[in-house]
Amino acid sequence: MSIYDIEVKTIRGESGTLEPYKGQVLLIVNTATKCGFAAQFKGLQLLHDKYKDQGFAVLGFPSSQFANQEPGTNEEVAQACEINFGVQFPLHAKIDVNGKNAHPLFKLLTNEARGMFGSKAIKWNFTKFLIDREGRVLKRFSPGGYARTDRTAHPPAA
Repeated sequence: MSIYDIEVKTIRGESGTLEPYKGQVLLIVNTATKCGFAAQFKGLQLLHDKYKDQGFAVLGFPSSQFANQEPGTNEEVAQACEINFGVQFPLHAKIDVNGKNAHPLFKLLTNEARGMFGSKAIKWNFTKFLIDREGRVLKRFSPGGYARTDRTAHPPAA
């Protein structure tokens, strides 16, 4: 199964797939607005803005699996992301990223790019997956890894 075939829902509840992103480099991130790493939203937005015209997109997937740090509804999450962090990059509906109810997208991502010591499980919010233009999972980054999502950050060539 291709990453582009997996059904996802936007934060507004619209169903679709990642097909519209075919041919782009993607950075897929599990997010949480109440997490200590939430300051990364601003840097992720800067990355998205800087490279979107070159075929790059950040896609956020909120999850409340880690210390319930995303407790709100999808509408509340969208509002918090926009008001508190200026997020304009595409956000999707809240999902599970681990366990038996893990979203199929994250099952694929964690199978293709393992964490430290070969672990599939995502350990915390703001784990990132870099996807190349052909839909291949290139790399997994821990919440603090690569995440120099400040003004000087540069996405790896893909």
